[in-house]
Amino acid sequence: MLRELHITNLAVIEDATVELAAGLNCFTGQTGAGKSLLIGAFELMLGLRSATDLLRHGAEEGRVNGLFELRDPNVIQQANTIADLSLDEKGGPAQVLITRKLFASGRTSVSINGQPATLQMLSRLGSLLVDVHGQHDHQLLLQPAAQLTTLDGFAETVDLRKQFADKYQQLRQLQQRRKELDASQTLRDQQLELYRFQADEIDAAEPMEGEDIQIEARHRLLANLEKIGRDAAAATSALYESDGAVVENLQAILGIVRELTELDEAIKPVAELLHGAAAQLQDAAFDLARYQNRLDLDPAELAEVTDRLNTLNRLIHKYGSQGPGPGGRADDVIAYRRQIQTEIDRLQGESADLTAMDQRIEPLQRELDEIGQQLSRRRRAAAERLQPLIEAELAELGMGEAQFEISFEDAPAGSTGCDALEMLVRANPGQPARPLRRVASGGELSRVMLAIKSIVADADRISVLVFDEIDANVGGRLGTVLGRKLQGLAGGHQVLCITHLPQIAAFADHHLHISKSVEGKTTRTRVRSLGERKQRIDELAEMLTGKHATATTRAQADEMLNMATEAIASPTAKIKRTRRRNKPNNRTTTKRTKKVATT
Repeated sequence: MLRELHITNLAVIEDATVELAAGLNCFTGQTGAGKSLLIGAFELMLGLRSATDLLRHGAEEGRVNGLFELRDPNVIQQANTIADLSLDEKGGPAQVLITRKLFASGRTSVSINGQPATLQMLSRLGSLLVDVHGQHDHQLLLQPAAQLTTLDGFAETVDLRKQFADKYQQLRQLQQRRKELDASQTLRDQQLELYRFQADEIDAAEPMEGEDIQIEARHRLLANLEKIGRDAAAATSALYESDGAVVENLQAILGIVRELTELDEAIKPVAELLHGAAAQLQDAAFDLARYQNRLDLDPAELAEVTDRLNTLNRLIHKYGSQGPGPGGRADDVIAYRRQIQTEIDRLQGESADLTAMDQRIEPLQRELDEIGQQLSRRRRAAAERLQPLIEAELAELGMGEAQFEISFEDAPAGSTGCDALEMLVRANPGQPARPLRRVASGGELSRVMLAIKSIVADADRISVLVFDEIDANVGGRLGTVLGRKLQGLAGGHQVLCITHLPQIAAFADHHLHISKSVEGKTTRTRVRSLGERKQRIDELAEMLTGKHATATTRAQADEMLNMATEAIASPTAKIKRTRRRNKPNNRTTTKRTKKVATT
C-alpha cells in the first residue's frame, strides 16, 4: 500500500503531505482545487507521465516522494529484481521510497530507497505497485499481456502457465543449441578432419620427450666422424707416438731436473710436478688411442639418424610451441598432440549431441503442446465464465446495455502459452465491440475496469488501485452503487479515488479534502484529512448543494453516511472483505470460502 505522498513545488502545490490508509481513500474538493494535479503528481512519481510544465513557477526544484509498504513476498521479490533492492521477503512490511525530482533546467532524476534509478526501472516498479485508472495510456489492464495475466489469475492457471514457461525455456535453449551446432556442422567437420590429420602425422612419428636433443647430438657425431678420427690420431701421435712427442720431451726434461735435485734439494717439488704432468699426458694419450679405436663409421646409421632428425624438425616446425609455427621442441609437439585430442573429443561429442538433442527435443515439444492445449482450454472456459459476471457488474454500474467478451487467437508459442487475447467491450447497442484501449469515454472505461477488478480481485497482486473520472456522467443513484463496489474492492486493495459524488465519498475509509486558496499573488493547494464525523458531514453536504448547505442538506449527508456505514458493516460485505484480505492460495480454499459466503 501507499503510506504517504509528499509533493513539493508542483504547479499550485507548494508543499503538501498526504497520509493514506488501507481501504478506500476518497479525495474530494471543488472543481479546480487540484484533484487532477494530485493524480498528475502520482503519475509523475511512477514514471507514467513527463514532467513538462509541472514545476511551480519561480521554483528551482520540485519533487514527489511516495512511501510504499509491501507485504506480498512475490511482489517484494519482483521489486528486488526490478530495482536492484535488498528488501527482506520474510520479515515485516518492506518499505520502498520512490523520489522523482524535476529541475528548472528541464532535467529530472529518480531514486528508489535513496539509490539512483532509471525511468525504465521506475516505470516497471510503478506497474508492479500501482494500477491507475484514468488516462488510457497509463492503465496496465489495457495491455493484452496484462489482460492475459488477469485471466490466468481468474482461471487459476498461474501454476500451469509457469509450467509451460519452464518447458518453453528448456525447449528454446535446446533448439538454439541445436541450431548453432547445425550451422557450424561444415566448419566442425573441416576442423575435425584437420585435427585428425595432424594427430595421425604426430602419432606416426611417435616423438618422445627430449628426443630431438639426443638425435641432434648423435647426428653431429656421425656427420663429423672422419674428421674426429683424423684429429684424434694426430693428437695421439703428437702426445706419445711420433719422434719428439710431448711425452718423450717431457720425460727428457724430467731426467734433467731429477739430476738437478741431487745438487739442490730445493728443486725437488718441480721434479714432482713434471713427473705428475708426464703421467697425466701419457694417460691422455692412451685414452685418445682407445677413443680412436672405438670410432666406427656406419653410413647406414648416419642416414637413419639424419632421416629421424628431419622428421622431428618437420614436426617441430609445424607444431612446436603448442601450435603451428617455427620454434619449439619435441616436447611442444607432444603437448600440442594432447591439446588437439581434447578438441577432437569435443567436436566428436558435438556431432553426437545433434542426435541426442533431437531425441530430447521431440518429446519435450509434445509435452509443451499438451500443456499449451490444456492451458488454452482452461483459459477459454474461464473466459466464458467471466463474461456474464463482468456484464452483471457493468449493469449494476449503469451500463446495462454493455457487452463484454474476450477474443482469442492462436499465436506462436511463447513464454505465456499459445494464446493471444484481447478484452473487448460494446458500450452501447449497435456499436462494434472495441478493445478496452479504444473505449472513448474515460468514465466508461473506469467503470469497465472497476467491474473487471471487482470480479478478479482475488487474483490481482497489484495492491494500490487509483480511479479517476469514474463518476463522469453518473447520477447519485449510480454513485451509491459505485461507492459500494469501490468499498468492496478495498477489502483486498488500497483504493484511491477522486470523486465529485457524495454517494461515493460516503463509503470512504479515509476521506481527504483538497482545497485551493489565494494568498496575495500566490495560489496554494492543500490536502487535509477529514477525521471527524462532523467534518465529513459538512463536506458531503457541500458536495450536495454547494457552500450554502442547510440543516436539511446536512441531515441528508448524515443519513447518507449512516447508510454507507451500515452497508459496509453488513454480514455479506464483511465476509466479502475478509475473503479478499485473506486471498486464497489454491482452488480448494477458493471454493470453500465461496461456500461460506453463500451460506
